[in-house]
Parts: sequence; structure tokens; C-alpha cells
Amino acid sequence: MQTTGKTILITGGGSGIGAALAHEFHAAGNQVIIAGRRQAALDAVVAAHPGIAAMTLDMEDAAAIVAFAGRLVADFPALNAVVLNAGVMMAEEGIDLTVAETTVATNLLGPIRLSHALLPHLRAQAAASLITVSSGLAFVPLAATPTYSATKAAIHSWSLAMRAQLAGTSVELIEIVPPGVQTDLMPGHAENADMMPLADYIAETMALLRQQPTPAEIHVELVKFWTEATRRGEFDQVFAMLNG
Repeated sequence: MQTTGKTILITGGGSGIGAALAHEFHAAGNQVIIAGRRQAALDAVVAAHPGIAAMTLDMEDAAAIVAFAGRLVADFPALNAVVLNAGVMMAEEGIDLTVAETTVATNLLGPIRLSHALLPHLRAQAAASLITVSSGLAFVPLAATPTYSATKAAIHSWSLAMRAQLAGTSVELIEIVPPGVQTDLMPGHAENADMMPLADYIAETMALLRQQPTPAEIHVELVKFWTEATRRGEFDQVFAMLNG
């Protein structure tokens, strides 16, 4: 992936991994557009990094996604990279239907709908990147967050299939696979010493994205405990350790 001179949309760009990626891509000389539901969070990122653009977007709202894509392409016709980072992670006791439906709409349907809206434009570019964000929990699920884990497993599977479909086009598909990172994705994550510090995660991820050729999947060393568990023959042990 070319990591300079691009026009990049980052969803969920108001905080956490999205905001940190926005800073890195902006500092590298890219036009960055961040999108998210919370205007105040977007405004804070823009204030800290003049030149970043911001647009509000609710990834649960199918109609809003279509309208957003139209505005985005009209305002930024050079758009040639999309990072599908927006997501929610909520604990569930049993099956909490409200949590499950919100999680599926945001984490799975949202990226699919936005990709559907933007892929015709991306395919018309000489070189473009579609970047999905799954999770180590796509490979070994967390019992406390069953729907989150399921949506990330679905994003991983969708990424594999769409990469094959896009082979031979101008669009490359890269999947970023984070471990637990010190962000506010869930209460307590930012202070949890077992999570990877955000700055360390972003530094390692950006180094992998800059590799030529760029790996199809971006696995920092820490996440391989989850992502390679089955290959090592340790899925049951890792599942038990994660959910003990």
C-alpha cells in the first residue's frame, strides 16, 4: 500500500485506533477525512491536526451511509483509500438482542454498506485500498462479547472473499487485525495493563502497512497469540485462557 499522497477516509476516526491512524496518515502527507457519530470527538481531532477533514456518519443508518458516500465523493473526488474502522464492543449477558442488533448493524452491515457505496468509485481509481479492521477475537472468541466476536469473524471471512473478488482490479484489500488495545472501546480498556499501549500498536501497524509488498493481513506480534492458535494446535487452551 502507498502510505503517502493518498486521500483516505477513516471511519470511527474520532477516537482510539481511528484517531491515531488519522494522525499518522496525516503526518505522512495524506489528505485524511475522519468520520464518526460524535461531532465533538471529530472536532477535537481536527483541532489537534489542522488539515484533517471531518464528516459525521452513523454506521447503523443505511440511508445515511448512502447519502454520506455521495457527499464524500463529491467533496473528495481523489478518494482512493478507505479504512473501515468504526465499531462498537459491548458485553452481553446471555443474548441481549438490543446489543446484538446494534453490534451487527455497526460492525458488519455498516462496513458492507459503505463498501457497496464506495467501491464503484474506488475501482475507477488507478490504485486504491480498502482496509477492513477485524480483531484477534475473530480467531478466538470472547464469551463476554459473543456478538462482537462473531461480527469480527464475519469481517475476517468477508475480507478473504472480497480480496479474491477484487483480484485483478485496481483495489487492494488489506485486513488489520488488532489485539486488545488501550482505548475506550470498552470501559476499563484504556487502563488495562494487559492491553497493548495504543502508541506501540500504531507504530507496529504503520510499519507493516509501509512494507512493500504490504501484507494482506496486518498482524502485530501480540495478536498472533490468538490468530495463530489454531495453526499451533492450541485453540482450546487459548480459548480457556481467554475465557477462564
